[in-house]
Amino acid sequence: MKKKFTIQNSPFVVPTTDGKLIEEHFGQATDGNKDISIAHMVAPAGWSEPFQTPEFDEYTYIIKGKKQFIIDGEEIILEAGQSIKIEKNTRVQYSNPFTIACEYIAICTPAFSMDLVNREE
Repeated sequence: MKKKFTIQNSPFVVPTTDGKLIEEHFGQATDGNKDISIAHMVAPAGWSEPFQTPEFDEYTYIIKGKKQFIIDGEEIILEAGQSIKIEKNTRVQYSNPFTIACEYIAICTPAFSMDLVNREE
């Protein structure tokens, strides 16, 4: 009988050039799931990425540290224990301009993919 659960012991570690740790536990890179992606991330102090307008809803839960969001021109800072949902087709920039790393969980529906993230140059 097929088991009705999957334990993820070896998430896909996304290669990055900016010092950010991305461990995808479920999603397109890990198990081919196009409906949802769940990733554990650590953004180092001083990290930022370009503005983007993703074609997926993104949920973020902060475990440690702080993370800055610029959403449609509004600056928001979340701390450990807080979470946010950002609706798809919303222009957003993620960064950690603070002095300590930020550890968080990101969940995207449908799953994160470079084809859907629409990062600006």
